[in-house]
Amino acid sequence: MATVPTPPETPIRIGTRRSNLAVVQAEGIRDRLQKIEPHRSFEIVTLRTLGDRDKTTALYEMGVKNLWTFELEEKLVSGELDLVVHCLKDMPTALPETCELASIPPRDDPRDALIVKAGLPYASLSTLPDGAVIGTSSVRRSAQLRRLYPHLNFANLRGNVETRLAKVDDPNSEYTCMIMSTAGLQRVGLGHRINQYLQSSNGGMYHAVGQGALGLEMRKGDAQMHALLNQLADRRSTLACLAERSLLRTLEGGCSVPIGVETEWVETDTLHMRSIVVSLDGAQSAEAQVEAKLENAEEAEVLGQELAAKLVEAGAQTILDAIIVNRPAKE
Repeated sequence: MATVPTPPETPIRIGTRRSNLAVVQAEGIRDRLQKIEPHRSFEIVTLRTLGDRDKTTALYEMGVKNLWTFELEEKLVSGELDLVVHCLKDMPTALPETCELASIPPRDDPRDALIVKAGLPYASLSTLPDGAVIGTSSVRRSAQLRRLYPHLNFANLRGNVETRLAKVDDPNSEYTCMIMSTAGLQRVGLGHRINQYLQSSNGGMYHAVGQGALGLEMRKGDAQMHALLNQLADRRSTLACLAERSLLRTLEGGCSVPIGVETEWVETDTLHMRSIVVSLDGAQSAEAQVEAKLENAEEAEVLGQELAAKLVEAGAQTILDAIIVNRPAKE
């Protein structure tokens, strides 16, 4: 009697944005999953999201928190995708009820980076001349810089990593430099263009919540996928990022409001966390810090809430309320 062949398993479909950086990130996750399940096949599916299609409107003016995730989540819920690879900083802190954050792999460098136009002699923010134009679409970055470097100017800069770099390097462009995430540059092989690594102690810049980390999103209740993705999770990266996301969620912020954060493991299980909220013009700011031992996600959530409360006491809510009131209305 002839043996009936076993039908091949369907590929695991990994969704991501269409940019080179997003594809590189998804390929990295695919390769790690392939080592865990070498008998399975994995397929990367790319999609142009709302944030990718509109590259001219400033993020602050768009006023939408799920610019980079909504269309991918729709395909995830419909079953067209099995998981989605996001830059964690682009993921809203409140996900659709049908989806969940399944895993946070080891985090890369969370700092921002300064990239100066090719041929110019400047090596740091402090050496930029009066009127120098920094390209950025992030109000978090521009607000923090206005606070410390009021002599600098800012211009909206959108697009993928390579597009932004080309715009800055164009001899005819207005840009003196740009600021973007260190991890993004390094992942696409452009780390050599970094002129200065930025943090609170160097340049006065706090990074975005979740910056440098990837978030792996799946359909809620998919136990098989959760078991697979959980093998990629990193404990310290997960707890630190969950604390940061709790802070942001408690303050009801998003990627287009000026909330910066830094987290640092000071002992084996103790997380030191500090944050700043800055008005758009840089004139007002509120800073606070907390520290606690963390064993689980619930404790990370509480730590973020505690830091948010301290920021509110320091005046953060007043700053955020003014930003929300003055946000341009959508048609």
